[in-house]
Amino acid sequence: MLRRGITATTPPSERLPRMSISGIKGKTAVVTGSTSGIGLGIALALAKEGANIVMNGLGPEDEPQNQASIQAVKALGTRVSFDGANMLRAGEIVAMIQKAEKDFGQVDILVNNAGIQHVSPIETFPTEKWDAIIAINLTSAFHTIRTSLPGMKTRNWGRIVNVCSAHSLTASPFKAAYVAAKHGLAGLTKTVALETAESMITCNAISPGFVWTPLVEKQIPDLAKSEGITLEQAKKKVLERQPSRRFATTDQIGAMAVYLASEEASAVTGTNFSIDGGWTAQ
Repeated sequence: MLRRGITATTPPSERLPRMSISGIKGKTAVVTGSTSGIGLGIALALAKEGANIVMNGLGPEDEPQNQASIQAVKALGTRVSFDGANMLRAGEIVAMIQKAEKDFGQVDILVNNAGIQHVSPIETFPTEKWDAIIAINLTSAFHTIRTSLPGMKTRNWGRIVNVCSAHSLTASPFKAAYVAAKHGLAGLTKTVALETAESMITCNAISPGFVWTPLVEKQIPDLAKSEGITLEQAKKKVLERQPSRRFATTDQIGAMAVYLASEEASAVTGTNFSIDGGWTAQ
């Protein structure tokens, strides 16, 4: 039986009520690596639900890209601040969380999104690149979590979301550091979830496959040029491992982060959610 006002020709998406989202308005979220791409998508999604946002990214606050992103989040009507903490440096990471707690009163939602990549055979993989990838993609999350948890435990409420990757569940050649870091972040997620399981604190991971971001958008023409193929062929080549043959969107990643930060997800912890078009189902 269809609800009143709904006909058989109404699209299925309009027949269902919007999923209830509660518990986010007025909370404070720290999102690392949030001035572009997936991180910005998550910051925007949380701000739309009424969360205050502490943004983080490379370079000074007045850098044009940073300013554009900050203003986009501010336009949603919540309090927004920017912290340029370098995710390579433990002291700056700790100071960022402490400053957020001082400025906003508390950190309720922590999203570890910052990440970098380098592609090289392992025997020629630069050691400095290995160190940087492990530090930014994995160790920075250890520092943000260990610094945020005491306050969350005091209030008996918190949401930790770690942005992993399909590479937290599978591997690709020439990405030794990235795969190792993302597998490590998935393991850290489970450990924190178990340590906080009896509280109202949750820790989960999101593992995207290929997501359409400004960075990917810029890489497509470069790939097409280097291999002498069309833009459409370059897109298909990038998506070879993603069975859907479609890029995920930052809005879709943001929607999952919002759900995991909500009261409705209070029973969900220690879980790694794939948003990869079937990549890891193979």
